[in-house]
Amino acid sequence: MSEVMLKLSGLKVSYGAIAAVKGIDLEVRTGELVTLIGANGAGKTTTLKAIAGLLPWTGGTVEYQGRAMRPQQPAALPGQGLVMVPEGRGVFARMSILENLHMGAYIRNDAAIATDIEKMFVLFPRLKERAGQLAGTLSGGEQQMLAMARALMAQPKLLLLDEPSMGLAPIMVEKIFEVVRGIATQGVTILLVEQNANRALQIAQRGYVMESGEITLSGNAQELLADARVRAAYLGE
Repeated sequence: MSEVMLKLSGLKVSYGAIAAVKGIDLEVRTGELVTLIGANGAGKTTTLKAIAGLLPWTGGTVEYQGRAMRPQQPAALPGQGLVMVPEGRGVFARMSILENLHMGAYIRNDAAIATDIEKMFVLFPRLKERAGQLAGTLSGGEQQMLAMARALMAQPKLLLLDEPSMGLAPIMVEKIFEVVRGIATQGVTILLVEQNANRALQIAQRGYVMESGEITLSGNAQELLADARVRAAYLGE
């Protein structure tokens, strides 16, 4: 069995007096695609933000590659191989696609950046067609592709994806999940937060179900997909 890359033990995150994450345990092993599903407001994004250094946690521990982490400046984490694609994409709207990709590689100083940009264009052909276009003028789906490509330019060991399918047309949703699966097969470890439980569980190895700041179910993704409680709560059955 592969080693644990990310481990949350009793993680708690609060907004003032409001407990958003209530002592959760979660593991992601090297090479896994793990999904965290749940309704809007369950605490999924808060969990990712805590891991990525965007929010302090008020209890518990976060371990990354066997080392305890402390809340820190998020800019330090890509250099350690931990990269997040935030909800809402967060592209640099006034920069071109190509400039956004270069920004993704800001921590690097090697000769392979240009080669990796070409790899991104193979993975996302639509971006190559619009390489000089300002990111803010792209469609939502194109911006999501750019946000993912920019994150990959940092050569992540662990990729945190927050709601990559949100607000996208069905055909683009399928494309995004296809790409996420492809990234995972290339050896990138992924923690995927999604409201689209059906598609997320179809591509993941394992899953966690989050409700009101707590993990209520966890296990093999296919078993969760078949679980009557999951199907009733998230798949409308």
